[in-house]
Amino acid sequence: MNQQASAHVTAADISRLAGVTRATVSNWRRRHPDFPAPAGGTDTSPTYDLDAVRAWLSARGQLPEDTPADRLRTALRTRPGNGELALHLLPVVLAAARLDRSEREALPELRDDALLRWVRSAADDGAQDIPGTEDAAYAPEAAGPLRALLQCVVTDGAEAATDVLAERLLEDTGGTGTYLTPRPLADLMARLLTDSAGAFPASVLDPACGTGSLLAAAASAGATALHGQDVLVAQAAQAAARLRLSAPDAAISVRTGDSLRADAFKLLTADAVLCNPPYGVRDWGHDDLAYDQRWAYGVPPKSEPELAWVQHCLAHLTPRGRAVLLMPPAVAERTAGRRIRAQLVRDGALRAVVSLPPGAATPLHIGLHLWVLERPDPQAEAPGTVLLVDAAAENRDLDWAAVNDTVLSAWRAYLADQGDFTGAPRIATAMPVTDLLDEAVDLTPARRIRTASRQALHPVLLARQASELYDQLRQGATNLVGLSTHGDWPPADDRPRDWRTATVADLLRGGALSLLHTAPPGRRTRSGQPQPRPEAEPGARPALTAADVFENRPASGTEADLPTGVALPLVQGSDVLLTEILRVGRTAVARVVEPGEAGCFLGPHLLLFRPDRRRLDPWFLAGFLAAEQNVNAAATGTSLVRVDPRRLRVPLLPLAEQQRYGAAFRRLHELRTAARRADQAAEEVTRLLGTGLTDGALLPDGHGSA
Repeated sequence: MNQQASAHVTAADISRLAGVTRATVSNWRRRHPDFPAPAGGTDTSPTYDLDAVRAWLSARGQLPEDTPADRLRTALRTRPGNGELALHLLPVVLAAARLDRSEREALPELRDDALLRWVRSAADDGAQDIPGTEDAAYAPEAAGPLRALLQCVVTDGAEAATDVLAERLLEDTGGTGTYLTPRPLADLMARLLTDSAGAFPASVLDPACGTGSLLAAAASAGATALHGQDVLVAQAAQAAARLRLSAPDAAISVRTGDSLRADAFKLLTADAVLCNPPYGVRDWGHDDLAYDQRWAYGVPPKSEPELAWVQHCLAHLTPRGRAVLLMPPAVAERTAGRRIRAQLVRDGALRAVVSLPPGAATPLHIGLHLWVLERPDPQAEAPGTVLLVDAAAENRDLDWAAVNDTVLSAWRAYLADQGDFTGAPRIATAMPVTDLLDEAVDLTPARRIRTASRQALHPVLLARQASELYDQLRQGATNLVGLSTHGDWPPADDRPRDWRTATVADLLRGGALSLLHTAPPGRRTRSGQPQPRPEAEPGARPALTAADVFENRPASGTEADLPTGVALPLVQGSDVLLTEILRVGRTAVARVVEPGEAGCFLGPHLLLFRPDRRRLDPWFLAGFLAAEQNVNAAATGTSLVRVDPRRLRVPLLPLAEQQRYGAAFRRLHELRTAARRADQAAEEVTRLLGTGLTDGALLPDGHGSA
């Protein structure tokens, strides 16, 4: 049977196939009468015959060479019920990943009957590890998708094959309740579990585990026993598969079901809990669970499901065990929850509340909170303070390096000496329990910290800081004016220039440049055992991070932010850096390595292009790689959008002409940098002066000192 004969694809599939955006596909449909007519679906979500789409794209020169991942996507669409097929293929990925390389490479070459025999045997052995796959059956017609899957595992790796299966499972669930906890946030939440001595808890539970991102972060930090539960079978299955790939030596148990109504781990007491619970779900079982023994701090009102999750997590902790939950900010102040909040504070169960900048996780327009909880030890005295941290106060642009530094430095200092913790003005304070237990029991960090910080203002010091910031603003404005003189930017002819281009993949094959990348830290030893994240040693070689490139600042990372046990690339002069992950509301950023950055480690989520200077000008390369239309055409993913560097295109121009373009791109980079620095200086000086005036520490100009 022709595997593509009956396949239908959506507009999203076409965009992936052609390497363009969804908007481009919509334009094709409207502007080209010969675009294939819908072959199925609905008026609002049509599907198209794959062969017809391929023929149309090929005729226009828009059809890239098939990748194993593309062929797997196509194969999953050749049969009805492809979501179920994708689910049943997860054990096959694990089975193939356990083989050595030669055995794995031989699998796609097997005849259909031999391939099916291997799959049935191998999948049966691992089906009990992945929820929803216990009754998986592999009929003869599944041979095509199986072969495509195994070829994807061989070529791109087990994780990439799992990502393709996850795409199909996400479509099958309609996307409900499938928001991923971003990796930087998951890492931060895991690091808050580390005790004052640097030890990480051995067993970790996530009762709303989704695809397992929080448990994966815990495994990377040192957890050896991982327990997860999710209400969606597809989510739980992905979590089990991903964890077994990333933490093969950990004890892993993933179950399905609603953790509040049908707790799969009733008898479990874990060392720690990480959780990103569902928000605003009114039908969480309030009527059925009114007398549940988990409600040690009060029966949660129907409108406060998040406080039910808080108590569920506390109930699964050992005494002094710690939990970190991602919470909507309204939970800290809603009237309906004030009694439970008061009891959490009074008993010492709530240890810290951290406010994050908007964009940290879905919903992206809201600044979410982290709640750090600890199950009280009945034999110990309840703490007298709660740590409040406003990580959004000076990190409005979601600089994860700065957020991590703000949160972890305050948390570690607080753990080391809670009695003498002084905090930081407008950022962190240890709020006395007696001050929190007022009528509202409002736990919002920004409101409480503002009140506490006013007492610590020093007028003379504030005036000196304002003067220094004014000097920085004047210097930044002078630099910006100098770079803002009108340049010679002549127009092209009547129409924009049309030039031949080559993909980065073509340039790599031709030796015109090389591509380097540092994988995100997995924190595993050679034996596969996870190890705690190391602290940076004094004087260690710095690492350039994605945030450094975004903000055009010196290297701020350390070896603690890099993977262990692998060779780490070092940046060189004239290398071109491109951010790999597209930030919310921004496009990718590219720039050439500055002279003082040579010799730094290359941090994760950065792409390094090393051009042959005899054939490519670095700034020319940087300018065209970061072009918005170029990046959009090479972007992949939905919740986490990455740039596929091999799809990026570069014009084929003589070196002398490249250098003219390169000089222009460098000038634009310098102008953008000067504007950003002037803007930052203006923001800092106005914030400081506004604070001083409204809090009574500074007087208006001309007022005098009386």
